[in-house]
Amino acid sequence: MEKISAETISQTLKIAVGGESIDLLHLPREREDVNITLQLPRSARVTPEDLLALRVRSGDANALPEPTTGGTAPLVPLRELVKIENTITDKSIYHKNLMPVTYVIGDVAGAIESPVYAILKMNGELAKLDTRKFGGTGAGLKIYNSTLPFTGEQPALKWDGEWHITIEVFRDLGKAFAAVLVLIYVLMVGWFRSFLTPLIVMMAIPFSLVGILPAHGLLGAFFTATSMIGFMAGAGIVVRNSIILVDFIEQRLREGMPLAEAVVDAGAVRFRPMLLTAMAVVVGAGVILADPIFQGLAISLMAGEVASLLISRMAVPVLYYMAYSRKSVHEDPHA
Repeated sequence: MEKISAETISQTLKIAVGGESIDLLHLPREREDVNITLQLPRSARVTPEDLLALRVRSGDANALPEPTTGGTAPLVPLRELVKIENTITDKSIYHKNLMPVTYVIGDVAGAIESPVYAILKMNGELAKLDTRKFGGTGAGLKIYNSTLPFTGEQPALKWDGEWHITIEVFRDLGKAFAAVLVLIYVLMVGWFRSFLTPLIVMMAIPFSLVGILPAHGLLGAFFTATSMIGFMAGAGIVVRNSIILVDFIEQRLREGMPLAEAVVDAGAVRFRPMLLTAMAVVVGAGVILADPIFQGLAISLMAGEVASLLISRMAVPVLYYMAYSRKSVHEDPHA
């Protein structure tokens, strides 16, 4: 009788538990080939006793044997060849920035698919942990989001992965948006020859949030990076509408119309082009409303534009009137 090698036993267990691709199945209506995998059913590989019931034949190291006694060599059950011992395996030691770390990997799915909401909820519970169980002083667990702990003397938690990328994306978008706002203000100062009028125009930008945030809640959508991009893109449309209103007011003032009548006339006359712009944005963004990735972009554009249309039409003329009502009726407000 030939000896049964350790390789034969290892290969048998590997095929039984992990499976092995033995061939490809070519189906006429399938675009890709289908792997034919040899593997024990899940019910036959639940416990170690199930695996020890497998039988191997000497010299057969490439496939599971048939559960018969046929062949030149007898089948031997693994329980006669293998001895089970319960031990603790060696653990890998990881370091990051010369500090010891332990990685805990997870993902979110289902009702909460965005890591932002899940992590913010977990941070409150993690801060209650008693760090004395981990060699700490007993104070609350220090949690880091975008930075790293300075030393590894006390246990700390550093969120990484998709959460870290999300923070960097929102940070970079915020910086870019702030820089754009400064440039817009500088351009309008040169156009209106006033430092106050551009501020009145840009006051309408936050009005879009009145529609964006409730719309996300009503539709059950998360405020993602694409939502932020939609808010920034809509800010340009909001500024354009405000410029239309302010420019029309000043045109009426140059024609000799009183300020009170000019602001009312601007809100009434310029409402139609603002409405057409909002309708064009809503129709264009509605195409991607059902897209799982760009849904936030569509919601921000649609809801933000509708909210800013209704609010800025009244707010911008009123703010302009409050800012320049103390001047003479026929006096140029920028003089």
